[in-house]
This record gives sequence, structure tokens and C-alpha cells, in this order.
Amino acid sequence: MMFESLAEKLQDIFSGLKGKGKLSEKDVELALREIRMALLEADVNYKVVKDFVKSIKERAIGNEVMESLTPGQMVIKIVNDELTNLMGEKEVKLNISSSPPTVILLCGLQGAGKTTHAGKLALHLKKQNKRPLLVACDVYRPAAIKQLEVVGSQVGVPVFSMGDKINPVDIAKAGLAEAKKQSNDVVIIDTAGRLHIDNELMDELLGIKEATNPDDILLVVDAMTGQDAVNLAETFNNQLEISGVILTKLDGDARGGAALSIRQVTSKPIKFIGVGEKLDNIEPFYPDRMASRILGMGDVLTLIEKAQSAIDEKNAKELEEKIRSQSYSLNDYLQQLDQMRNMGPLEDILAMVPGFNSKQLKGLNIDEKDLKRIEAMIQSMTMEEREKPEIIDNSRKKRIADGSGVTTVDLNRFLRQFKETKKMMKRFTSMEKSMKKRGKFNLPFFK
Repeated sequence: MMFESLAEKLQDIFSGLKGKGKLSEKDVELALREIRMALLEADVNYKVVKDFVKSIKERAIGNEVMESLTPGQMVIKIVNDELTNLMGEKEVKLNISSSPPTVILLCGLQGAGKTTHAGKLALHLKKQNKRPLLVACDVYRPAAIKQLEVVGSQVGVPVFSMGDKINPVDIAKAGLAEAKKQSNDVVIIDTAGRLHIDNELMDELLGIKEATNPDDILLVVDAMTGQDAVNLAETFNNQLEISGVILTKLDGDARGGAALSIRQVTSKPIKFIGVGEKLDNIEPFYPDRMASRILGMGDVLTLIEKAQSAIDEKNAKELEEKIRSQSYSLNDYLQQLDQMRNMGPLEDILAMVPGFNSKQLKGLNIDEKDLKRIEAMIQSMTMEEREKPEIIDNSRKKRIADGSGVTTVDLNRFLRQFKETKKMMKRFTSMEKSMKKRGKFNLPFFK
């Protein structure tokens, strides 16, 4: 899980501060020392850590905190503010050209995930009603063009290629001309990488830059390489003047050093993060939301966005009516399982819920096999049994258990859980009706 070890350490530090009625300068100094160590262990750039801790100290030892009724919470607020500032304060969007097509040049070392993220970015833009064109300019890596064509077909985006015998600069020019001809409003250029930075690589990228005049030059770097990713970003920026970064594999980076250092070291924003292997696992980077996640405050806005993209609004309204009328069935339960899976790994979803800290989530492993067993049990039932599970007697249970490869004990446990879920829903709807009569409030999930 992203930032897991750093989040756990920071949340431990703050849980100690929250319990204090008043904070002395010594308390703050001790907390800052622990914060410094946590950041260094997370592979955050040393100079970045030094400046970050200095900024917190200047604010935390002032009257703003010392005279506060809840000084521990004030320190957490200051750290949250400074973390947000460290990562760039707010989301930085793509530079969309006023005269299409917008040209996005992707660069980076071999193995960082440029080709895959070209496809992810294309899909992201397609969902925003853009008409992207992918341009294959990696003529060196074996099967690079084929890989881009496969990715393009998976996301339903056309790929322009001229084989591996043509100069990449000429391919980029021709790709741009093709985009204008076909009315594509975004061109994403996938370039070659190397195992290390060399003059040949940079000369080629500078040639493509000069030929296409890109609106965005995005460096694709692997978050798990930590300070190497930061050093790479600094070098590419010095030579190519990048406009932003796509940080890949952030879902597998428990430390987070690269995400916390890149903006300060290069003055260039992280524009997107890769958070999984699927082609829709790319997110715009929001510094404020990320800071909130790291400190265990959740990320409600991203959670809502994920839910909106995964859940059909019409189905959601129908489901709400079924819950109100107590006609919620196992078919509805099955549909919800599928929608939940579309939102991503459950442990990542729970990390966005305020109140779930990293310790509670540590080691949490929602086994996909458990979900599949539930699906198999429901799918082994008749339509009548799904709508009226109370009719499932012992002989039906044996048939369903045999058909789904589980024991009757497993089936009984699941049916009990479903019954309890329905009871809980009934209590919520009753409570809401009661509150409405009194004119108090609506439960948020029934609004």
C-alpha cells in the first residue's frame, strides 16, 4: 500500500501528541526529531527533509500552537499544510492547447512503464471525450511498437507507426500530421528509453521536442526507485526542461520518498500517478488529498470519484429504493460485489475512509477467493432462492454448496451475514424516517 511505512510512523508520532493537554517546546522538538527520522527512512531527499522540518518548527513553536486548546491537533494541521506544500499545493492539469492537437511527449528510462502509461493516459483522456492518437517512436526496443499497438487496441485508441527503420523525429512529425488529418485532438508520443542517460538519448528527445513543440513533456519514473527517481527527474529537467512527472508503481511504494521530493528538487509537478497494473489505474495527483491519506485523515473526494466512475447512477437509485422497501436481494448483493471490485482493491478503498489508520489496514488482505466463493454460492442458487433466501432449506443448501464447491457451514455463515446486513439496513431506514419526522437530519447515504 502506498506510503504505508511512512504513514504508520507519522500516525504513531501524532497519536502521542493528541493525548497531551499542553505542548512544551521540548515536546515539539521530540516530535520533529521523530518526523525527521521517519522522512529520511522513507528515502526523502535530505535537503527537502531539512527545509520541511524547519518550516514546521517555525510555525509549531509559535503562539498558534502553544496557546491552542488542542495543540496536538494544531501540530497535525501544520504538518498536513506543509506536506501539501511540499508536494505542490494543488493539482496541476495537462497543458491543453487552444489550437488542437495537444502534443504530449513521454520520456524516461527503459523499464519505467512509458508504453503502458501512454495507453493509460490515452484512456484517461478518452474518458474526458478527447480523441487521442498514440505515436510509436521507440524504434530500438524489440516489440516496443507491437506493445503500443496492443495497448492501443485494449483502450480503443489508434496507434500511428512507421516501423523500426525510420528516424523517430520523422515519425513524430508524421504522427502529428496524421493527427491533424484525422482530427485527433491529442497526440501522445511514446519515445525510446535507455538503461541510463546518454547523449544519444537526449539528442533524440531534443530533436522530437523541436519538431513537435509539445505542450507537455512528461517524465515517466518508477516511484519504487526512491532517490534515483528524484535524481533522474532533476537530470531530465536540466537537459530537456520537462513540464511534469508521471510517477508509476506508487501503489507498491511503502516509503514514498520520490513523491515527497520531486516537486521540491525539480520545481516540476507530479501530474499523474500509476496505482496498479490495469489500464485504468492512473489518477491525477492531488497533493492535498495525498497528504491527508498519509496522515490517516482519509481521502473522501477520491473515494467519491471512484464510486461515481464505478457505479451506475440508475442502478444506485434502484438499489436505494430496494433498501428502503426492504426488497434488497442476493441478486443486488452480487451486483454490489462487482461494482466494489471495479473501484479497486478494498484495502486501498478503506485507506481513503477517514478514521482508518495505517495500523488498522496493515496486513489486511481481502482475499479475492472469498469474493469468488460468495459469487459462486449466489450463482448456484435459483432466481427464486436469490430473491427469497428464506426458502433455502437443508436439501437446497446441500445442492447449492455442492454446486459452488463450498461446505454447508460456509453457506450457512454467508446466509446469516446477509440476514444481518438486511437487518442493519432496516435499522438505518427506520432511523432516517424517525429523524425526518423530527426534522433533524438525513443520513448521508440516503440523500
